Amino acid sequence: MSFKKKYIPLLMGIAVAIGVLIGGKLNFADTSDRLFTSNSKKDKLNRLIDYIEYEYVDDVNTDSIVDVTVNGILDNLDPHSTYIPQGEMERVTENMKGDFVGIGVSFYTYKDTVTVIRPVEGGPSEKAGIKGGDRIIVADGDSIFGRQWSNDDIIQKLKGEKNTKVHLTVYRKGEDELLDFDVKRTVIPIKSVDAAYMLTSKLGYIKINRFAESTYREFKVSLDRLQDQGATQLVLDLRDNPGGFLGIAEQIVDEFLEDDKLILFTKNKAGKIERSYATRNGDFEEGEVYILINENSASASEIVAGALQDNDKGIIVGRRSYGKGLVQREMALGDGSAVRLTVSRYYTPTGRSIQRPYHNGGNDEYYNDYYKRLRNGELNEEQNIEVADSLRFVTPKGKIVYGGGGIIPDIFVPLDTSFQNETLSYIKRRGYISNFVFEELDRDRSVYGDVDKEDFIKNFEVSDDIVVKFQNYLNLKESTKMTFVAYHDAIKRMIKADLADQLYGGNTYERIINAADEMILEVVELSEGQ
Repeated sequence: MSFKKKYIPLLMGIAVAIGVLIGGKLNFADTSDRLFTSNSKKDKLNRLIDYIEYEYVDDVNTDSIVDVTVNGILDNLDPHSTYIPQGEMERVTENMKGDFVGIGVSFYTYKDTVTVIRPVEGGPSEKAGIKGGDRIIVADGDSIFGRQWSNDDIIQKLKGEKNTKVHLTVYRKGEDELLDFDVKRTVIPIKSVDAAYMLTSKLGYIKINRFAESTYREFKVSLDRLQDQGATQLVLDLRDNPGGFLGIAEQIVDEFLEDDKLILFTKNKAGKIERSYATRNGDFEEGEVYILINENSASASEIVAGALQDNDKGIIVGRRSYGKGLVQREMALGDGSAVRLTVSRYYTPTGRSIQRPYHNGGNDEYYNDYYKRLRNGELNEEQNIEVADSLRFVTPKGKIVYGGGGIIPDIFVPLDTSFQNETLSYIKRRGYISNFVFEELDRDRSVYGDVDKEDFIKNFEVSDDIVVKFQNYLNLKESTKMTFVAYHDAIKRMIKADLADQLYGGNTYERIINAADEMILEVVELSEGQ
């Protein structure tokens, strides 16, 4: 064999390897003079981070610098392109997936101890025998009480792989000894349907708090149950719902629209249009629907409201919605973090974009739009809603609708901006009522041991003494002294609702609160007039 023949396979192998190496560097969108150069913009950022890591005089966490850099870039795009750091991905993913693996308890840290508010109905803790008021003090041999244990630390200790067990040691009032439980971890739903029940003999009610992967399944189960109970009309409550998956919103709209009705269309950077139509799957096409929205109803909530309004299906009740008409896609960044990048705009069936104006990624004016609406009186008077005639659209039945910033309801219900409402909202946000109710229950839960849920909702009354006790409790927490003389009834209703929630769960909180809700009372009146 000659020298040339002997080494030809080796030379060919080397040539192929070099070709693969060069091919890996090629960007076929680049011109020929750039094929062998790095991207100067990317290289600039990489070099800067390297200089800081290796040359800067002090030790610096370069991961935090990268996070700041990514956020800085996104701040120059639009208000809804966001960065999700690695440490937050699990929580964000669970929230949108709609479940997690755990032991199934609602708890809060009371006097540095994990205290069960209520086990999840049908969950592993309830099956094991854990009750509201129990203190979990040891998990798998580790004490989990004391200031050094944060809520996140406790959650990580109680969560784990599906079907694994955690051994818990529990203190229960009235028991002479500590109790031991072996709890098998399982999939625990994070509910996105807060409540589903009948308001009247024909009017059902469903409240959705977000559009997660599990939302349509929850919604469909609730809708079927209400229809079995005689619902021919439905209130879909989307107030304070920030949105979620576009596809889930489309599925829910499909339940109300006839076949082949346009739900929405999207348009991307290249001008590509994708349309979504209703299918034959709808089970409530003949029913009357009322959609409740407010200034915090955004994104997927607005898709539902806009699709139904533009197809002349149902009635939108409330106040102008948030105004988010941008679609994001989550993209992994390779280190466990991700970016949700805006990739298209969506439009309602008449062609409306309901995205509010923004400049260079958003600014204080964009994020503080609520206060602008409050100042100009829009939340109190319908005529103060600003509309542009150039963004005027007409539905198939001749209804006038507007684009340019949110869905304007068909029937306006003003915001209660009285001192009473602001005070009660503040008390609720701070969790004062929930904490007070827990402490009241913790003194003696046996008082409610024989009280039936329906009997509690219909007949239980919060005493004036309890209101006075809550007032004293609150004044110990706040430097400003508060009195409830002017609105005893509202405070009583909130305390009763929290009591019901901690005792029974389910729809009890919403059933009690909604009994005096202005929007719902408006819809009930409309329903009875049908």
